[in-house]
Amino acid sequence: MTAIRRLADDREGRLCAELMSTSEPWLTIGRTFDESLKLVQHPEREVYVAFDGETFRGFIILVVNGALLGYLQIIAVTPDARGTGIGSDLLTFAEERLFSQFKNVFLCVSSFNPRARDLYERRGYQAIGEIPDYLIAGHSELLMRKTIGPMVTRSA
Repeated sequence: MTAIRRLADDREGRLCAELMSTSEPWLTIGRTFDESLKLVQHPEREVYVAFDGETFRGFIILVVNGALLGYLQIIAVTPDARGTGIGSDLLTFAEERLFSQFKNVFLCVSSFNPRARDLYERRGYQAIGEIPDYLIAGHSELLMRKTIGPMVTRSA
């Protein structure tokens, strides 16, 4: 049974950074361990980890402050847990957390990562924009959105 909970300590943060710096799409992006650790340790981000018993399976980083509220910045699953539902569990957790506060969940997916894009589209995300050559020349970041309504509703 997978448990998802808030990042507890530096050891778990280092597990997250190791996963990010040694797997796709971050290998293609060229993200180092130190860069990954800096993202995990960012004081304005919420980091949640997934464990199956004592075994680390993945993590998410959420942005709940700043210009783009309700942003799922990172979702990562260990290679041996891919295709087992852990990614879907993490995505469900992120959506529940973000929809409890916001009307939209945003994320970006690299154009060279069609498997992730397929998952997001199956889960109701729509591509709403493209940022060409943002992280890597010749590739785009696709901004995707899932919504439960507009941010502001006005009565007539």
